[in-house]
Amino acid sequence: MAEDWQNGGFGLYVHWPFCAAKCPYCDFNSHVSRQIDHNEWRIAYLRELERVASQTKGRVLHSVFFGGGTPSLMEPDVVGDIIAAIKSHWPTANDMEITLEANPGSVEAGRFVAFRDAGVNRISMGVQALNDDDLRRLGRIHTASEARAAFDIARGTFERVSFDLIYGRQNQSLSDWKNELKQALNIAIDHLSLYQLTIEQGTAFGDRYNAGGLAGLPNDDLGADMYEITQDICGAAGMLAYEVSNHARDGAQSRHNLIYWRYGDYVGIGPGAHGRLTLNGQRTATEAYSNPKKWLDQAMTGASEKPRQLLSPEDQASELLLMGLRLKEGVSIKRYETLAGKPLDQNAVQELTELNLISMKADQLTVLDQGFMVLNGVLRKLLEA
Repeated sequence: MAEDWQNGGFGLYVHWPFCAAKCPYCDFNSHVSRQIDHNEWRIAYLRELERVASQTKGRVLHSVFFGGGTPSLMEPDVVGDIIAAIKSHWPTANDMEITLEANPGSVEAGRFVAFRDAGVNRISMGVQALNDDDLRRLGRIHTASEARAAFDIARGTFERVSFDLIYGRQNQSLSDWKNELKQALNIAIDHLSLYQLTIEQGTAFGDRYNAGGLAGLPNDDLGADMYEITQDICGAAGMLAYEVSNHARDGAQSRHNLIYWRYGDYVGIGPGAHGRLTLNGQRTATEAYSNPKKWLDQAMTGASEKPRQLLSPEDQASELLLMGLRLKEGVSIKRYETLAGKPLDQNAVQELTELNLISMKADQLTVLDQGFMVLNGVLRKLLEA
């Protein structure tokens, strides 16, 4: 009998925790360090791969994602050794996707060929804005022209290239965003990640916001208009939304992220990396120590993870909804009910259906366009019922 995780597949996430500079909006586990011993990190990653591979023997690996931080700061030969080790530990899908996140600095762009030769077949670039003023406000250290030049190099090196943009920025009008999005679509290949700026506590932006700074952020109505126009313009260009913030041409969806959203299993290695692993029929949440020095030391002894947390069937059902309802395809009602051991609350379903926020057809529960604009509220209603 197939285990639940097989509905989503099996992936591997590798976290590189270092950046050239810390962006003020970023709440990821990233650090600035003057000296990095790349060989020491190589050894730690290889030991971690051996450890987790011994627990997941025989699984077919569908995707690898180098995230961060700024993984394009890694030495390409380290990336190559990691990929070679991965292929030696697991059988891999014929079309395995290997993505590396990159910042569009010219030095990193010059390394794209080396990353391709190391085995990377997809690049995800953190462009974030297409004008210099907003890039400076976002704390980015590249210019718009550098971003375009790096993208051109990536496009000439890899068949699959995605890039990120942030909208809802300070003093950004609806027409500003429309124009910028059209520019982005003119250069995009097959995938765009388009995120509305969120102010996270514990970040530099969070501190400024709490102190009354960051004037000119959009109100809720403008934010909603920006989201709607994003769907319209991308849809007309054939770059349909397949997830709340992600748009792709048919067949170009991020296979790695789909494993998350379809609630598959994934290994997370590197400082602060999270994972979901089903072992002996029990699904667990894994989390590595976030401090880079502590993780590095602990990885050498096979003790880089915090104690694993056993996920109850109810926890898994909730996570399935939290992840799966971000997707346009939605989630299987039968799968949810099998995990939860009970049906969805029909009062909540009826109320959300009457509000034209969700749809239930055959075995599939999906969020409608209006529902995506208030997705947190939809999820809260379903989960609290």
